[in-house]
Amino acid sequence: MTAKNALILFAHGARAASWAAPFERLRGLTQARLPGVDVSLAFLELMSPRLPEKVAELAAAGVADVAVVPVFLGQGGHVLRDLPLMLDELRAAYPAIRFSVAEAVGENPAVLDAIADYCVGAVNTGG
Repeated sequence: MTAKNALILFAHGARAASWAAPFERLRGLTQARLPGVDVSLAFLELMSPRLPEKVAELAAAGVADVAVVPVFLGQGGHVLRDLPLMLDELRAAYPAIRFSVAEAVGENPAVLDAIADYCVGAVNTGG
């Protein structure tokens, strides 16, 4: 049975394949928590699949709802300009799919708290 809901973790991409390893781990952790949802990665550039390719695959599989989570620390140009343009094109190309977009992960207070906890833990406070 094909999942009718999908979650795309949207990352920048890089030339080095090893760059994607933490994103693959995040995808796996997220998929484990959402067994009825197709959780995948898509990239802005330099890596595959790019976002339009991934959405085309999901559309062909009959997915009806796609949530996109920008796995970026901040709301820079890619999140503020490039992603909305891509989504406008995807909404026009796939009118039967409902798209939603979350804020960049680094803009979320809970994520920032978790990162701050990690940073605090890196400090050796022993006397």
